[in-house]
Amino acid sequence: MKNENKMESFRQRLFHILEVGPEEDRLGRAYDIVNLLSILINLAVSILYTFEEYRLAYGELLLSVERSTVAFFAVDYVLRLWTARYLYPKLSPGRAVWEYMTSFKGLVDMVSFVPYYLPVFFPGGAPAFRLFRVLRLFRLFRVNAYYDSFSVIAEVLNSKKQQLISSVFIIFILLLGSSLCMYSLEHEAQPNVFKNAFSGIWWAVSTLLTVGYGDIYPVTTWGQLLSIFITFLGVGMVAIPTGIISAGFVDQYSRIKRLSEYGKEDDVNFIKVQVTASDSWNGKSIMHLGLPTGIIVAAIQRGDDVVIPRGDTVLEDGDALVLGAPSMDNEHPIDLKEIILRRQHPWNGQRIRDLDISRQTIIIMVKRQGKAMIPNGNTVLLEGDRVILYTQMRLYGANIFSV
Repeated sequence: MKNENKMESFRQRLFHILEVGPEEDRLGRAYDIVNLLSILINLAVSILYTFEEYRLAYGELLLSVERSTVAFFAVDYVLRLWTARYLYPKLSPGRAVWEYMTSFKGLVDMVSFVPYYLPVFFPGGAPAFRLFRVLRLFRLFRVNAYYDSFSVIAEVLNSKKQQLISSVFIIFILLLGSSLCMYSLEHEAQPNVFKNAFSGIWWAVSTLLTVGYGDIYPVTTWGQLLSIFITFLGVGMVAIPTGIISAGFVDQYSRIKRLSEYGKEDDVNFIKVQVTASDSWNGKSIMHLGLPTGIIVAAIQRGDDVVIPRGDTVLEDGDALVLGAPSMDNEHPIDLKEIILRRQHPWNGQRIRDLDISRQTIIIMVKRQGKAMIPNGNTVLLEGDRVILYTQMRLYGANIFSV
């Protein structure tokens, strides 16, 4: 049982290393850098190998580098399969593996190394498999996970996909319509150029997309008039997806700006508390702390490291927790008083239960040498203590603050 727990703990830690994590996770950050460099090096090697002078001079070195990076991709894929249950925690382990394998990222990870090894099992198909290696370029989409600017592009395309699909569909209909119309007008005049209904597709594409290579063009009057109309129409058609993407960028950055502005309106208060061996939180995971709604564990300082908390993060003795909570309105503030005990203060050396204070006076907290103490009746107050209390009494020299 203990070995199984260690294995699951190792699997979970490996998952956090494989996925793009916070900069504070040094091991995970190092793996992210190695992964990114492997992608870029593999791409560079694939390009350099197409140059004959580099292939003749450094062919073996380039192939060795390619083998190493592809092997790294294969190992990375296997490890991601093994840790897929944490990528999809709501699914069963087998279903999670299948979900990853059929996802876009999973397919990209697979095609980055599978075509390289297929000729080993099917030597006859080596030329075709070499063509499939070009799909390794899709692994560059992994770079998207490391930079927020690339993520903005992905979010814009995803949010505007319906409009983009509609615009592409309209362009496709126009291509077919233009090809059919031009065939009807130009077939008799140029039977070898406009042979059938689809022979004008190339002309329609070059005209609608304003490329205009000039290898195919109309010679009849009506064909030229249609060509002029299609050319003007093509300018507007190309502008449609461009305008959709541009509007998407404006909306995305406007949303980010609004979020940052709204974030400044509602303050969040943070406090730092220390977990000791005798605390009930020691040894518990964050999800089992039973924190009130609105209070979050923002960070955990463990020694010299800062741990980004997750629900399954287990607290240890000595952890310093940074707790955050939104500010409440001050329509009904509570006035608290703070007094510092000097040597001649009558409370100095007295137990709290022996103090001559009214029943409406409540000592909330005692700060002693920088540490906060939750007081009880047997707590003895000492010189230098900062006593924070709620009272209606007038206390000479007390600092008043509202919460």
